[in-house]
Amino acid sequence: MSKECAICGKRPATGHKISHAHNMSKRRWLPNLQKIRVEVEGRPKTAYVCTRCIKSGAVKKA
Repeated sequence: MSKECAICGKRPATGHKISHAHNMSKRRWLPNLQKIRVEVEGRPKTAYVCTRCIKSGAVKKA
Protein backbone atom coordinates (compact mmCIF):
# COMPACT_ATOMS: atom_id res chain seq x y z
CA MET A 1 0.00 0.00 0.00
CA SER A 2 1.29 3.42 -0.90
CA LYS A 3 1.28 5.83 2.01
CA GLU A 4 0.34 8.83 -0.14
CA CYS A 5 -3.06 10.39 -0.80
CA ALA A 6 -4.02 10.14 -4.48
CA ILE A 7 -5.76 13.54 -4.37
CA CYS A 8 -3.69 15.94 -2.25
CA GLY A 9 -0.39 14.03 -2.08
CA LYS A 10 -0.27 13.94 1.72
CA ARG A 11 2.60 11.70 2.85
CA PRO A 12 4.05 10.46 6.17
CA ALA A 13 5.63 13.12 8.38
CA THR A 14 8.75 12.33 10.38
CA GLY A 15 10.03 13.53 13.72
CA HIS A 16 11.07 12.34 17.14
CA LYS A 17 9.26 10.49 19.90
CA ILE A 18 10.45 12.25 23.06
CA SER A 19 10.24 10.48 26.42
CA HIS A 20 9.94 12.19 29.81
CA ALA A 21 13.72 11.78 30.22
CA HIS A 22 14.09 13.50 26.82
CA ASN A 23 15.36 10.37 25.07
CA MET A 24 14.63 10.78 21.37
CA SER A 25 13.87 8.08 18.84
CA LYS A 26 12.62 8.49 15.30
CA ARG A 27 8.94 8.02 14.50
CA ARG A 28 6.47 8.60 11.67
CA TRP A 29 3.00 10.13 11.58
CA LEU A 30 1.03 8.31 8.90
CA PRO A 31 -1.90 9.94 7.08
CA ASN A 32 -5.33 8.40 7.61
CA LEU A 33 -5.79 6.79 4.19
CA GLN A 34 -8.88 4.88 3.13
CA LYS A 35 -9.24 2.69 0.06
CA ILE A 36 -12.30 3.98 -1.79
CA ARG A 37 -13.81 3.76 -5.26
CA VAL A 38 -13.26 7.07 -7.03
CA GLU A 39 -14.70 8.33 -10.29
CA VAL A 40 -11.83 9.31 -12.62
CA GLU A 41 -12.78 10.58 -16.09
CA GLY A 42 -16.23 9.04 -15.69
CA ARG A 43 -14.90 5.58 -14.82
CA PRO A 44 -14.66 3.96 -11.36
CA LYS A 45 -11.20 3.28 -9.97
CA THR A 46 -9.92 2.38 -6.50
CA ALA A 47 -7.53 4.77 -4.82
CA TYR A 48 -6.09 5.51 -1.39
CA VAL A 49 -7.48 8.87 -0.28
CA CYS A 50 -7.00 10.69 3.02
CA THR A 51 -10.08 11.29 5.17
CA ARG A 52 -9.63 15.06 4.90
CA CYS A 53 -10.17 14.89 1.12
CA ILE A 54 -13.18 12.60 1.56
CA LYS A 55 -14.80 14.93 4.12
CA SER A 56 -14.14 18.11 2.13
CA GLY A 57 -15.67 16.63 -1.03
CA ALA A 58 -12.44 16.94 -3.03
CA VAL A 59 -13.05 13.46 -4.40
CA LYS A 60 -16.15 12.17 -6.20
CA LYS A 61 -17.12 8.70 -5.02
CA ALA A 62 -18.12 6.14 -7.64
